[in-house]
Amino acid sequence: MKPLSKGLKRILVFTVAIFMISIAYYVYALVFYAPVEESETFLSEIGESFGEIGLWLLLFIYFRTLIKLLLGKGPITKRILPEYSPPIDPKLFDKLIHFLDRTHVYFGVSAVAIILLHIVLMGIPMHILFFPAVLILIIWQGLFGMFISWRYAPNELKKFSYLVHAQLSTGIMIGVFAYFGHILIDD
Repeated sequence: MKPLSKGLKRILVFTVAIFMISIAYYVYALVFYAPVEESETFLSEIGESFGEIGLWLLLFIYFRTLIKLLLGKGPITKRILPEYSPPIDPKLFDKLIHFLDRTHVYFGVSAVAIILLHIVLMGIPMHILFFPAVLILIIWQGLFGMFISWRYAPNELKKFSYLVHAQLSTGIMIGVFAYFGHILIDD
């Protein structure tokens, strides 16, 4: 078995660290915060639907990253897996990757808008730190993603925005924090 690359080790260590910190905060919040009462209103039911749609949009967006990692395409793969060569011919998937690259912006904008609607309609308790963290990370991703595609942004800002936006660590934090926040209020 081949040893893991340095970049992949960093991602795994980061993921485990975020997961452990989230477990610790989850236990803390469970012990020290009063349970959040679930309100079944018309708006919260709509908000739940937006949450599901937002989840599927995020999965679609990160599916693109996963495909690129598996096929050895793109700069993120070169950073995480510099000596990786895919077991299958990546040219077979060029049309799929091209489609995912073209639609990434639209799915990203939709995901940000829908997740923000989910947060507003659900009345999510912001005293539980998972939720403000997810909100900040979603706005962070949307804002820097916008600067990448905005034609009037200066080149320096585009380069910086790309470095900030194209971080797998942000997606990991969004997923872990949202997961623990939701199981905390669903208990």
